[in-house]
Amino acid sequence: QVHLVESGGGLVQAGGSLRLSCAANGRAFSGYAMAWFRQASGKEREFVATISSSGAYTTYADSVKGRFTISRDSAKNTVYLQMSSLKPEDTAVYYCSYALRFPLVRTNDYDYWGQGTQVTVSS
Repeated sequence: QVHLVESGGGLVQAGGSLRLSCAANGRAFSGYAMAWFRQASGKEREFVATISSSGAYTTYADSVKGRFTISRDSAKNTVYLQMSSLKPEDTAVYYCSYALRFPLVRTNDYDYWGQGTQVTVSS
């Protein structure tokens, strides 16, 4: 099992940017596809982005395409989510997870989650 710790969340004005990080421990990190999901208050957890184990392929939710970029640094066992042109509707707790297959976009496809990091976008 890979232990995940998200960080980088905070309060930002609409139109601003944030970069989230997800640090993973575990020697198998490079063998997994990584993903970001988010959950707004009172709503179900939803897919945001995923990146293949090699980092060569990415998939995004339509709602964030062109604004968010997922990347990974295998040397640091870390996956990132660069968020730009943020909107109030991006407000949520953001979670990372991992899977053996790519691309998986359903919450039920993932078994393990970090504790999450809160992103709040003010209008």
